[in-house]
Amino acid sequence: MAVRRSGITLQQLQYFIEVAAEGSISAASDLLYVAQPTMSAAMKDLEARVGRDLLVRSARGVTLTTDGVEFLGYARQVVEQAELLEQRYLGRPPSRRLLGVSTQHYSFAVDAFVRMVRSTGAPEYEFSLRETRTWDIIEDVRTLRSELGILFRNDFNRNVIDKLLRDSGLAFHPLFVAQPHIFVARRNPLASRSRATLDDLVDLPRLTFDQGANNSFYFAEEILSTLSSKQEIRVSDRATIFNLMIGLDGYTISTGIISDDLDPEIVAVPLDVDERIEIGWIGRTAVPLTEQAQRYLAEVRAVVAGFGIDLLG
Repeated sequence: MAVRRSGITLQQLQYFIEVAAEGSISAASDLLYVAQPTMSAAMKDLEARVGRDLLVRSARGVTLTTDGVEFLGYARQVVEQAELLEQRYLGRPPSRRLLGVSTQHYSFAVDAFVRMVRSTGAPEYEFSLRETRTWDIIEDVRTLRSELGILFRNDFNRNVIDKLLRDSGLAFHPLFVAQPHIFVARRNPLASRSRATLDDLVDLPRLTFDQGANNSFYFAEEILSTLSSKQEIRVSDRATIFNLMIGLDGYTISTGIISDDLDPEIVAVPLDVDERIEIGWIGRTAVPLTEQAQRYLAEVRAVVAGFGIDLLG
């Protein structure tokens, strides 16, 4: 790597962000109407200025190095702050808002996302919300496909999840601790109960979210994943799991937070077990969140607080 030079330009940061997003210098060049040799030279000069390799180049495009992933987080912060300055003092219109969130299958995460989008007020935005598998959430945040992820941990999976996060350069930030509930259809006999026990669930189909190739007990979205069940169905999405609750009187175990607006036919019943579910968000270690990500987390906290649950931190 060349000798470190002084000064990084805002244009270089903007170029780098686009190259990382497209995974290709040529694609970023086309998008920004910049000649490819100019873009390529700008990236090489940027790496020389910071004294580190940020991109791995191949015939298929470019990927970020470990330093590149960390640098991208800071670059986004700088560009966002520069845009805010221009909006405030130069009267320029707000820029296109960007945010990616990956989450386990929680209705409160969707409810908060809806609130965030409605309150954004930007004329242009590009948001993504991925309800996906536990392993994929961690990978999404590690590779910056998403800026943050939402998942749970408890005494059973804590050591495994925490080690995987550390190895991926990520950190877990607790949001709240929930008492386990079962989700059942309104017509289910258990729906009218004040509490349910594990014995009540013996003859009901247990519904769980499929974890694909990483189908370890430690990556399950539901607590008590090691308990055997006479009837078990794995599904890939929240709409299907709710349909099976209604059609088969099945159940799943979750936080107890459910939106009547989003899921009117499903109710939550406290489960009488000595367990707790700690929900938190994950992000890159030591890389601050963008303003848009902070707005989303603020909406998450507001939704959760509306259910009378105490927030952490």
